[in-house]
Amino acid sequence: MTDLTLPDSPVATIEAALALHQADSLEEAETLYRQLLDADPRHADALHLLGLIGHQYGRYQEASELIMAAIEIKPDAIYYYNLGNVMQAHNRPAAAAECFRLAIELRPDYVDAHNNLGNAQRLAGNARAAVDAFCQAIALQPDHGQAYNNLGNALLDLNEIPAALEAYQHAVALRPELPEPRSNLLFAYHYSDAFDQQAYLDEAARFDALVTGRAQPWSTWLVDLTARIGRPLRVGIVSGDLKSHPVGYFIEGMLAHLNGARVELHAYPTRDVEDDVTARLKQRFASWTRLAGLGDAAAAARIRDDRIDVLIDASGHTIHNRLPLFAWKPAPLQVSWPGYFASTGMRAIDYVLGDRHVMPDDEAAHFVERAWHLPDSYLCFTPPAVELDAGPLPMLANGYPTFGYFGKLAKLTDRVIAVWSRVLADVPNAKLFVKAPHLDDPREQDALSARFAAHGIGAARLLFEGRSPRDEYLAAYRRVDLMLSPFPYPGGTTTAEALWMGVPVLGRRGARFLSHICESLLHAARLPEWIADDDDDAYVAKAVAFARNPAELAVLRTTLRAQVLAAPLCDAPRFARHFEDALHAMWARHVEAAPGAAS
Repeated sequence: MTDLTLPDSPVATIEAALALHQADSLEEAETLYRQLLDADPRHADALHLLGLIGHQYGRYQEASELIMAAIEIKPDAIYYYNLGNVMQAHNRPAAAAECFRLAIELRPDYVDAHNNLGNAQRLAGNARAAVDAFCQAIALQPDHGQAYNNLGNALLDLNEIPAALEAYQHAVALRPELPEPRSNLLFAYHYSDAFDQQAYLDEAARFDALVTGRAQPWSTWLVDLTARIGRPLRVGIVSGDLKSHPVGYFIEGMLAHLNGARVELHAYPTRDVEDDVTARLKQRFASWTRLAGLGDAAAAARIRDDRIDVLIDASGHTIHNRLPLFAWKPAPLQVSWPGYFASTGMRAIDYVLGDRHVMPDDEAAHFVERAWHLPDSYLCFTPPAVELDAGPLPMLANGYPTFGYFGKLAKLTDRVIAVWSRVLADVPNAKLFVKAPHLDDPREQDALSARFAAHGIGAARLLFEGRSPRDEYLAAYRRVDLMLSPFPYPGGTTTAEALWMGVPVLGRRGARFLSHICESLLHAARLPEWIADDDDDAYVAKAVAFARNPAELAVLRTTLRAQVLAAPLCDAPRFARHFEDALHAMWARHVEAAPGAAS
């Protein structure tokens, strides 16, 4: 550490250290805090602020111990608040929520504590309580744009789509300089039955204008724009989801089969949350560089210094994205894949990697990026590492078919509820099993029951279940005969999981990338007959016909997993070759088009 002269008094020392801290001179600030603690080990402010530096460096255990030591000396609302932030960053939302509550007890009008309490409650799976916390923050400070943004997140979880969109729009109006509410608004648009493609592109263009206006993009790089012959393309992946998440599930198997002589991977995780999937993924990357705590300019500079040829955004406008850093153009070629399902709106991103099903030629106008088609599906599913067979077809023992839907409540639009109610009405003894995270809450169960009741479907026909560990979650598919994929936002990971568990999925043709996803997966699983036309009557007719054919369902139950494992959907070596070929072909096209390239 830098050797700094200690100011004349403790007050002057803490003021000098805090000034350095606020200027992001963390090493110098840490030196002064430690010097102050050498002189007075019970200096609560120094303990607390040193804990904040530990938090900024990602040393969460050290940070929590220092801040708890400060609290023992002097309980203070801001100490509890920042301890909550440390717990939140360390993926301990219940502990974080308790810290924020204690901060509010000491200071009931602590707006940011109410706001972060809501974030912690939402992460802990209690979106309804989170709504209350955000509303309290807004009541205390009506112009709190971030609280409106977070309120939108919780309302989206609860399937209150119009209210969520309104909250995001308030956030954008109050804080037009923030990219996050705009990203969230763009993501939430996709849940609406009233989705308008041009309105989406217009909003995406406003996002692009905001982040591009702040960036200073590079036009030269530390890499040579020549074909990669005899050496690999250096490919970076920026993602907040390199863990137990759909992105993790769809890239893990493929990564194990990449040819390191053709593609060298570098990871740029945007957050610090890790799990067993992360541990396995790390083995597939040549480097693993945390972007958490780095601003866009610093993060982009680091990526450029790493001499990345192709930079992949794996998030789009989903949570934990770092799209603004792509506006700096830290790599000569930038690609969107696999974590989003629409245009990012960013002119700095060159390609979206898809397939002919999710990005048909007649929908090219939906993107500002260029489309690149992989030969099969744009996704490759990694089968779960659990010992679990498909089990027998439930309807043979039950005497009635059980339809299933596992996923977010936000995908269950009014139109979906109406169409699924028609299916249940036409198969009078059938039941529908809905498994969704927020159905742990009886209030959400009652709300969903009421929506079906409005179409004449009683509660006895409905089975609800909340979240569970992954092995139990997968085992729940054994209680379902056939899955219903919603629309316009279909199942992606849940479709692949169901097929692997021997449960066929009824999908529906779509009209944009997002609504084509189930369609793409079913083609890749060689199940095109399970795709209904984009028509309510056709969808209902197929669901009813399949439910009335237990013999076919029983055969699928015993053969589907083997079929899926042999199909392109799970053929990781095949996908890896196609992925490598696509990257090299994109790079070759980029090199040919570069200024000064030979004609």
